[in-house]
Amino acid sequence: MSEFVEIFEMGPRDGLQNERNNIPTADKISLVNCLSKAGFKRIEVGSFVSPRWVPQMADSAQVLTNIQRQPGVSYTALTPNMQGFNRAVMAQADEIAIFGSASEGFSKANINATIAESLERFGPVIDAARSVNLPVRGYISCVTDCPFDGPTSPKKVAQVAAYMKKAGCYEISLGDTIGQGTPESILAMLTAVLNEVPADELAGHYHDTAGRALINIEASLQVGLRVFDAAVGGLGGCPYAPGAAGNVATEAVNDWLIQRGYLTGLKPTILETAAGMARDMRSK
Repeated sequence: MSEFVEIFEMGPRDGLQNERNNIPTADKISLVNCLSKAGFKRIEVGSFVSPRWVPQMADSAQVLTNIQRQPGVSYTALTPNMQGFNRAVMAQADEIAIFGSASEGFSKANINATIAESLERFGPVIDAARSVNLPVRGYISCVTDCPFDGPTSPKKVAQVAAYMKKAGCYEISLGDTIGQGTPESILAMLTAVLNEVPADELAGHYHDTAGRALINIEASLQVGLRVFDAAVGGLGGCPYAPGAAGNVATEAVNDWLIQRGYLTGLKPTILETAAGMARDMRSK
């Protein structure tokens, strides 16, 4: 019997956040509405960060409140603090995500805080989410390499993952933020993290900057991971990691998994339509 592997769609948030040209809110809503029909269980729709730092996400509340929600789909949002959390709740996010880094240099550049300080800040957000039964997902950036500090220690990734699990994150997404991971560095990192968090509570988030995202997914499958983040049309990157554009494309991951006998539950025709919409947004 074929195994199921979930693709967590990141295009509307992680994909679009780095686009320089203003994308109309209506276009974002249309993209989410299309993706909602493709068979995803989870779609990250927006980010409640300061619009001063990530202006493309300034309309996340409008997007979340105006999409056509489909049964069985969880619409998620990134929330860095209590202000963002409250806005996400008002916009009826189905779950929220917090984010930290395994690299001190990236943490300071991204949120102007040390790793320890950043994790402390998330305590009130997680507590507030728990009080209203809202699931919390954790993201860890720079799990193999950092644009400021170079290679990341697997031990440090494991420490941050253990903290997030203990704090209450139901799943932890491990991000190769600048896309320089290799199967060897991914496996070294995962070996350390798996001592703290089981595989069924982990996800791989591998950018394709160096063209290795699919082989890194393959390595992760070998040690039990069955959830992977991707962005339709290969949209995205990180505002704080110059040159790191290129989330792995959802449609490419889907095709690759199906060719290897895995089930994803996604509809390729709708995915291709959504990918076309995403590419049009990028070219505007």
